[in-house]
Amino acid sequence: MVSLSAYFPVLVYAILALAVAVATSFMSQMLRRRRPVPGKNDPYECGIVPETQVNRRFSVKFYLIAVLFMILDVEAVAFYPWAVYLHHLLVFGFLEMFTFIVVLAVGYAYIWKKGGFKWQ
Repeated sequence: MVSLSAYFPVLVYAILALAVAVATSFMSQMLRRRRPVPGKNDPYECGIVPETQVNRRFSVKFYLIAVLFMILDVEAVAFYPWAVYLHHLLVFGFLEMFTFIVVLAVGYAYIWKKGGFKWQ
């Protein structure tokens, strides 16, 4: 059994990280310039005036590939601790990871059947 006191440094680190994020957000609002500059409202800040409006729509395939990549990352992150502690988890850990892999395989099979992996 792992003692919860071992997680105290992680809790302190998380609290400090949250405090720094809140403090920098608060300070940026307090110290910002209150007079807007007209150039900041332009769509491009590089000095080039746009000639036409850009109303081009992005394909959903870009977002689908991004979501599939995130699922692959989550899968990889889930496999590492399982592989490290497999000798402690025994049969329960094996069955749990087998269930996880089956659920992912069903999801990937559904995406494959719907043509999600075909780039057009």
